[in-house]
Amino acid sequence: MKTTLFKYVSIGAVALALGACQSNTTETESPEIATESEEQSSYSVTDDLDKELTFEEVPATVVSLIPSNTEILYEIGAGNQIVGVTDYDNYPAEASEVERVSDSVAFNAERIIEMEPDVVIGYSTGAPTGYEDLEAAGIQVFVIESAQSFEDVYGDIEQISTVMGLEDKGEELIGSIQQQIEGVEEKLASVEEKKQLYFEISPSPEIYTAGQKTFQQEILNHANVENLFGDLEGWPQISEEEVIDRNPKIIATTVSYVENPIDDIKAREGWNDIEAIQNDQVYFLDSDITSRPGPRIGDAVKLVAETVYPEAFE
Repeated sequence: MKTTLFKYVSIGAVALALGACQSNTTETESPEIATESEEQSSYSVTDDLDKELTFEEVPATVVSLIPSNTEILYEIGAGNQIVGVTDYDNYPAEASEVERVSDSVAFNAERIIEMEPDVVIGYSTGAPTGYEDLEAAGIQVFVIESAQSFEDVYGDIEQISTVMGLEDKGEELIGSIQQQIEGVEEKLASVEEKKQLYFEISPSPEIYTAGQKTFQQEILNHANVENLFGDLEGWPQISEEEVIDRNPKIIATTVSYVENPIDDIKAREGWNDIEAIQNDQVYFLDSDITSRPGPRIGDAVKLVAETVYPEAFE
């Protein structure tokens, strides 16, 4: 689980309390009180590289270098402060209008430096080089480790909301997500037999699935679904023969770069004997929702649950 470390400096809280206690002061005193209560406290936040960043005031402009963090920023109400995102940022719709400064593998450091953002929300897993160029230019880079679990996602929300001075919004978002997941689990309480699903994230000839210790496995767990390849770890490459031998009753694919991923699966040689194909139980799951460790994880759980147990949601 991630932990969020932050601390506040200055007397902003005292000023706010002072303003509250003096609500009956005369009009001539009001401007001075308002000035004190509007003072911004400096604060520090520690990122996932154990680096402490200090902000003299809440960032007015931010660049996000991974779509899941962009979604978090929008959900906590900081969307209007985003000035740069990646080529893949498409949710919410407003994100598509923000300037592209990264392809999620490499980012345009020169352009980001020109923008002079107050903070860049970066990432550590598979991160590109170039952060040092931004930091040398005086730009704060807050690095977040790619989430591998729902608890990690909640930690990301806590960290980002703290950076943006929106802790209350972050807490509200986490509570809303947890409530949504609990609602799905309640609907599945009457399920007597857990169904098994084969989860495909890359198609033939190089087939990959998700196993234990992955973000997708946690989605399946909350949706009360058994993973056909849950005995494996990570994102293993498997053969067509292994899938045929295990004979899944339900198949779900998140492959979005094939023209018709469902027809592609059904047309594979030898797969016509698989129970899922014989019973027309092959489904496409939105890859953005099921692969981004962000604020839509509740939607991901619901999507999988509705696909596997449609009767529970009627």
